[in-house]
Amino acid sequence: MDVTVQDMMIARERRFQKQQALLSEYQQTLLCFTMNIPGPQKDSPLIRAGMRLGRRLLEQGFLRLGVMPTHAEFEEAFTGCTAYYALPLPPLEVKRMTVDIEEAAPLGRLFDLDVLRPGGEKVDRQEVGFPCRKCLLCGQDARVCARSRTHTVEELRAETVRILREAILMDQSETVARLACQALLYEVLVTPKPGLVDRNHNGSHRDMDVFTFSASAASLYPYFRQCAQTGAETTQQPPREVFEKLRMLGRLAEGRMLKATAGVNTHRGAIFSLGLLCAAAGRLGREQWEPDALLSLCGEMAHGLAARDFGALNEKNARSNGQKLYLQYGVIGVRGEAEQGFPLVRNVGLPKLEAGLRCGLSLNDAGCAALLAIMARNMDTNVIHRSDLDTQKEVQAMADSLLQASPFPSREALSAFDAYLVERNISPGGSADLLTMCYLLYFFKEETV
Repeated sequence: MDVTVQDMMIARERRFQKQQALLSEYQQTLLCFTMNIPGPQKDSPLIRAGMRLGRRLLEQGFLRLGVMPTHAEFEEAFTGCTAYYALPLPPLEVKRMTVDIEEAAPLGRLFDLDVLRPGGEKVDRQEVGFPCRKCLLCGQDARVCARSRTHTVEELRAETVRILREAILMDQSETVARLACQALLYEVLVTPKPGLVDRNHNGSHRDMDVFTFSASAASLYPYFRQCAQTGAETTQQPPREVFEKLRMLGRLAEGRMLKATAGVNTHRGAIFSLGLLCAAAGRLGREQWEPDALLSLCGEMAHGLAARDFGALNEKNARSNGQKLYLQYGVIGVRGEAEQGFPLVRNVGLPKLEAGLRCGLSLNDAGCAALLAIMARNMDTNVIHRSDLDTQKEVQAMADSLLQASPFPSREALSAFDAYLVERNISPGGSADLLTMCYLLYFFKEETV
């Protein structure tokens, strides 16, 4: 809805009255946050996304200053959204924090962060050593350009939309990549993990440890960011076309991983599964980071994958372990799991993780239980490759037996299972990849709360 001059005059008067009421009630420094949006349209989904990003940056600023607002309030209106914060801090300290955001954040140029002293006087930027705000287009004093109408509303509006889109895409993609790397690190640190690298030892592996996994996770940050960006930039394309773009990015990421680990395959499976999930997060957008929606989209992107990859296989052209196991046992592995929207994650691993957390378990202990639940149901190609199909079935049965004895087995029980698998050189790496997805989905849910 377009606003009129009268609408804006009424909105400014209401905002002034609100400021005076909050100053009177709390007798503290008051921060009032709005967006500088040229033109008659002051509210849209894009503008509100920018507002949410600004509020997150302010919350981070409050944490840095070591305080929580005495009062926080958010108003939505077609004349523009407004956030109010009463803060137990000196006005100049708050102003320095807001100027940092205005100057350094990609979207800061569009933020209007007014700081009011308890008496109602506005703090100027010059009081903390900064000049007046610059024009979006020419870099001159914004007030001079506004008075002389140097630029048209259409020019300013186009630049505003560009800044909004680029900043929101950057923030979303970086958040996805950060959380994906965090999920990888949480997975390797979960202890004890039967047959796998953890904080206690290297499990059934001789060529990798927690440091190898940490180096690998760090190397994959650019890949996860690219996946999220690809998902966001291809919303008008069919999901299957997006998958082919991800596959090319994944091959490059695999090379970076192997370079970082001196040739050790730490995260090849995670590159596939987390790449899909990161792209789904980018495609759906931050406000829709809900497990069912994300996993369903993963299934759409991977639709038909097993048939495409395995349809023309024979003993001569089968190269990867997954291809060879398909020919030998008919196991489609993670491809089949992806095509179905990762049901082991959706219906088994994530519910167990969240159930453990609701019971008061730590992220470590809830993760141990989630891994065991996945192992009890997963036809893990890593286990089959290192042994055989009968051994895989035995591992499933043992994991299920532990869960039957207790929904959240003790560390002693897990350690005994771990010793059994290590002695037989068994590593359920495919299940570990699915646990990583559980952590990432949990982080996504926490991010949108």
